[in-house]
Amino acid sequence: MRKGADVFVDQLKQAIQNEYKDYHFYKSMYEQTKDPLWRDFIQHMIEDEKSHYEMFQQLYYMLTGTFVQNPKKPIPCYNFKECVKQALVDELEAVEMYKEMLLTIPIQQAYNPLFIAMHDEMEHAIRMSTIYNSLR
Repeated sequence: MRKGADVFVDQLKQAIQNEYKDYHFYKSMYEQTKDPLWRDFIQHMIEDEKSHYEMFQQLYYMLTGTFVQNPKKPIPCYNFKECVKQALVDELEAVEMYKEMLLTIPIQQAYNPLFIAMHDEMEHAIRMSTIYNSLR
């Protein structure tokens, strides 16, 4: 693989780990609120993160012949407002990383998963911003 492709693979590995972490973090956040709209928002995000994780693992396999093994679970959410704030920051950082990765894709098959994930992360940031602003 070329040097640029190596950087992309490293970023993809990080993205897989982040999606796994976010999936579990949001599952714990879901339990911290009883508001039906917030629970709906978070459930939607849980499903998206699972999908991103699976798409990225498949892409990683296409590029390396292996899967990313044993991603770490995050510390669960115990303070809903602080977790929402952290999630908002994380989602915005993911958008930036996926935008950068889109500009350096080594194979055409990488485009769709990255575009979908980048778009979803922007949506997640809007959802988290809405929740956060309601908690003030």
